[in-house]
Amino acid sequence: MARAIWSGYINFGLVSVPVGLYSATREHEIDFHQFQKGTSDRIRYKRVNERTGREVPYEKIVKGHDVGGGEYVIVEPDELDDIAPGKSRSLEIDTFVDLDEIDPMHFQKSYYLGPSDPENASSYALLRDALAKTNRAGIAKFVMRGKEYLATIRADEKVLVLETMFFADEIRDPDEELGDLPRKAGAGKQLSMAVDLIEAMSGEWKPASYQDTYTERVKELVKTKHQGKEIVYSEEEPQATNPTDLVAALRASVEEARKARGAKKKTTTKKTAAKKKTSRTKKKAA
Repeated sequence: MARAIWSGYINFGLVSVPVGLYSATREHEIDFHQFQKGTSDRIRYKRVNERTGREVPYEKIVKGHDVGGGEYVIVEPDELDDIAPGKSRSLEIDTFVDLDEIDPMHFQKSYYLGPSDPENASSYALLRDALAKTNRAGIAKFVMRGKEYLATIRADEKVLVLETMFFADEIRDPDEELGDLPRKAGAGKQLSMAVDLIEAMSGEWKPASYQDTYTERVKELVKTKHQGKEIVYSEEEPQATNPTDLVAALRASVEEARKARGAKKKTTTKKTAAKKKTSRTKKKAA
């Protein structure tokens, strides 16, 4: 069983539920070290005093905040610990909101919350099932690794999931970042065909259908180069569709998507029929 990276209590009303926090995701990562080009010399990073040039051990490093004019306010680690909110190790739910009202832009990282005390597992199950029944999420704040997080707590089948979130002022304004954006498209033929294309390409969300092909290519590249060979991938860069060709491109895309969907349905029907036939054969044999 995995080890909890944080432990504490979910508090709502006068109810406290002991829980542990566990990573729910892992990214595909291939480790690379850094070398000086043309050599086998590793690049190393050191924490160095810029005045003396000497390396400084981690335990002797403190944080300083720039207040302007070359002046810094030095803050000790224990001073940060003293002012940290949530020192009681609690996830204090402030309110419950409808999950559908939360913009996905606010979600940052997912964690599992597991019951940390078997004697109180029933209170964990009660909160989980009540959240599922109401389609609500608890909004809470907590401190982990020296940082305060805003979080949602929601039900996902058997488990409670905590999503760390961005605070409102951490999300950038698109108008400020991007400048002028296109106006509303209007209710013309192009919009109607674009809607048709979206409908023709729509389907069920099946996360297992999507694979990280880039990481696989990187692994193949490393393997091939280790064997002393070279590997070449050639892909044409997409070209922007000319506005005058947009309707024709949409029409052709709709037809192609409908054909693909028809072929997919036939394949699915054949597989279903084969499964049913196999099932009947097994029952007869039994």
